[in-house]
Amino acid sequence: MFQQKSFEIQSTGTLYLVPTPIGNLEDMTFRAIRTLKEVDLIASEDTRNTQKLLNHFDVHTSQISFHEHNSHERIGQLIERLEGGKDIAQVSDAGMPSISDPGHDLVVACIEAGISVVPLPGANAALTALIASGLSPQPFYFYGFLPRKKKDQVEALEELNLRPETFILYESPHRLKEVLKNMGTVLGESRKIVLCRELTKRYEEFIRGTVEEVQEWAQNTEIRGEFCVIVEGNSEGSLFPEEDMSWQELTVREHVEHFMEEQQLRSKEAIKEVAKIRNMKKQEVYSEYHELD
Repeated sequence: MFQQKSFEIQSTGTLYLVPTPIGNLEDMTFRAIRTLKEVDLIASEDTRNTQKLLNHFDVHTSQISFHEHNSHERIGQLIERLEGGKDIAQVSDAGMPSISDPGHDLVVACIEAGISVVPLPGANAALTALIASGLSPQPFYFYGFLPRKKKDQVEALEELNLRPETFILYESPHRLKEVLKNMGTVLGESRKIVLCRELTKRYEEFIRGTVEEVQEWAQNTEIRGEFCVIVEGNSEGSLFPEEDMSWQELTVREHVEHFMEEQQLRSKEAIKEVAKIRNMKKQEVYSEYHELD
């Protein structure tokens, strides 16, 4: 157990999670600016992008790059500095750290090392879009970016289609038309949807309608800017679909063999699936499966 008291004197440094504006610099908070000035180091998703922000607010703290391509080596380096008493702020290109960036892995590493993690409130694209969408704001489900491959994307949409809550996606301009097409196939063309682009910026725009109507808009418009997509939940969906428990009649070995035969999986893949369903460790399933070999 690790009980954190964020504002007591620490024997180590502190990791501050500092949100940055998603478009409008006036959304930077006084506390966020002060924190960036006071920490010893800023871990930035893109140092060039963050430097523009630092210059605007007259912040002279040093930066270090921290993104998905170098996070494995960087986390150890950052933990070492934190353990040495240095305070570090982590920022993403825009919005909340840990959302669609490697910040979560750093947070987990800090918690495992007994280092305090202090979040600052601030700009967030998903909630900003949700409250102005006109769709039910609660309950809601945040998903983020859909998978790139069509097969995986359709599978993800099929799972989302089971949910009764409003759900939130992020999407890039060059993929939007294909995503809308797949939504029409999986969710149906009458489902309500809201596209939110250029949030907090001069050309902020909300496109509200059915999937069919929004598809038509996309076909006749030059798609620009990053999108936040808010989708009406399935009124007939359920968070708790009826679960197939027939596997309880099978031994672990029989369960693995069932997956191998029915879904044409290799033993390694089947063991992984069985472990997930039975809430067991993969090593335990592996041992039981090979027990009679």
